[in-house]
Amino acid sequence: MSDGMVSGPEALGAWLEAEVPEVGRVLRIVKFDGGQSNPTYRVEGTGRTLVLRTKPPGRLLKSAHMVEREFRVMAALEGSAVAVPRVLKLVEDGQPPLGRAFFVMEHLDGRIFWDPALPDVEPHRRWEIYDAMNSTLAALHRVDPQAAGLGDFGRPGDYFARQTARWTSQYHASCESPSDDMLALIGWLEDNQPGDDGQVALVHGDYRLDNLVFDPVGPEVIGVLDWELSTLGHPLADLAYQCMQWRLPHAGGMRGLGGIDRAAQGLPDEAEYVAAYCRRRGLPGIEGWTFFLAFSFFRLAAILEGVVARARSGNASNPEKARAYAASIPVLAAMAVDLTRKGAA
Repeated sequence: MSDGMVSGPEALGAWLEAEVPEVGRVLRIVKFDGGQSNPTYRVEGTGRTLVLRTKPPGRLLKSAHMVEREFRVMAALEGSAVAVPRVLKLVEDGQPPLGRAFFVMEHLDGRIFWDPALPDVEPHRRWEIYDAMNSTLAALHRVDPQAAGLGDFGRPGDYFARQTARWTSQYHASCESPSDDMLALIGWLEDNQPGDDGQVALVHGDYRLDNLVFDPVGPEVIGVLDWELSTLGHPLADLAYQCMQWRLPHAGGMRGLGGIDRAAQGLPDEAEYVAAYCRRRGLPGIEGWTFFLAFSFFRLAAILEGVVARARSGNASNPEKARAYAASIPVLAAMAVDLTRKGAA
């Protein structure tokens, strides 16, 4: 492992064999290519294969890269209607063998779809994949945080006002020169905050297709990954964040569904997906959809600005990909500004 860890792979392997004995003898530790926030590794052992997820090295933004929160929420959801990997061990900041926080969890043997158009899935099965994703999201938002032991996992109420302030601060802390579109978007979001309707749920924060593990053959979701941004918040934040995928361009690496004939490809359109979610949650519909979408574009742009900042400082999990994200930020900001002017229709 060569991303600035305090100890080398031999010391980490010895620690894993002692503290997580089900791995057996560690054969090798290999970094996954995906992911930009927290470096993630496949740990192959004679007993079983596990996954290790750690904070990146170097100076980090406040409240970012909270692998401790990921561990806590997955532990709380074990055995619930929301499938998650079983977490095995958490190590806090400053402790050996790495000197920074990390956790170990089971490795799920399933499928991850990186292209939302699902080109490798038979056309008549694509809708089933999206419906399973929709069902899992609705199940997550039905979880009772108090009953799950997560009643203090975030502050209830005024979610969008707090999140707008948080990501505005993160954006300004990360960017070298704020763009006109981002500044205009921040102003619009501040002026168009929705009223607090009392909805509070456990929200994932980065709910999208490639953060789900699907059954090796069927459409079932067998694990939801990457809980770093999870908190108590408004469930429509998760739904709108995912629905960005229908609007983002498919070409150019942004992994959206824009420009694809969804009906011809056996994929649901955004309205169908939102309607299915509302049915599962017993909601009559959604008012103010434009705000939720615009907020999601803004938040993603702010997140990517942090990724680019880490690339400049040499702390990105995947530096080459991080630098490429710099071109996506103005696209996201422009799309959001266009939404605020024309509406979500």
